Amino acid sequence: MQKEQMKYVDINNVIENDSNPRNISEVKFAKLVNSIENFPQMLDLRPLMVNEDMVVLGGNMRLKACRQLGLKKVPVIQVKNLTEEQQKEFVIKDNVGFGDWDWDVLGNEWDTELLEKWGLDLFGIAEDVDYSILDDADDVDAELESMIDNVKKSIQIEFNPEHFEEAKELIKFWRDREAYIGLWLIDKLKQEKERM
Repeated sequence: MQKEQMKYVDINNVIENDSNPRNISEVKFAKLVNSIENFPQMLDLRPLMVNEDMVVLGGNMRLKACRQLGLKKVPVIQVKNLTEEQQKEFVIKDNVGFGDWDWDVLGNEWDTELLEKWGLDLFGIAEDVDYSILDDADDVDAELESMIDNVKKSIQIEFNPEHFEEAKELIKFWRDREAYIGLWLIDKLKQEKERM
């Protein structure tokens, strides 16, 4: 494999990869456009990766965002001598998220408004809990026990990438309406279990 140095090319010479299986929600795309507009140096730090024919291997959504912003030139790194299978592998591996976020660090050491503005979904960060009601409590242990008994608990549910955005939007829709999604899920799982 040969890799050229980064160079700026006419945006019209770069071809979107129609077989890239990764999609992005409208909200995330808008955040990406905003991110590039407010921090254009990001493109130099993460140029588009293209093959010999100038088809995007990495950065399809960034290319679309650049087009929406009306940019005339974009930074690319052109790779040569990759087999078709290697190109497909690159497309997938470039879009796979490795590792997990440390939600505790994000919630306590980062500005959550900025993180959301930058495009990170903060579904996992809990709001601060106000324990000031315990200041005047005679029996703090009893108050704490009572609070713990009434605290909602959560479990993590995995979704395939193609279902994630839809699931997130549906959960938000029902949470905004103060629905108890957990009970719905329990009922559905019980029904399915009884069918077995």
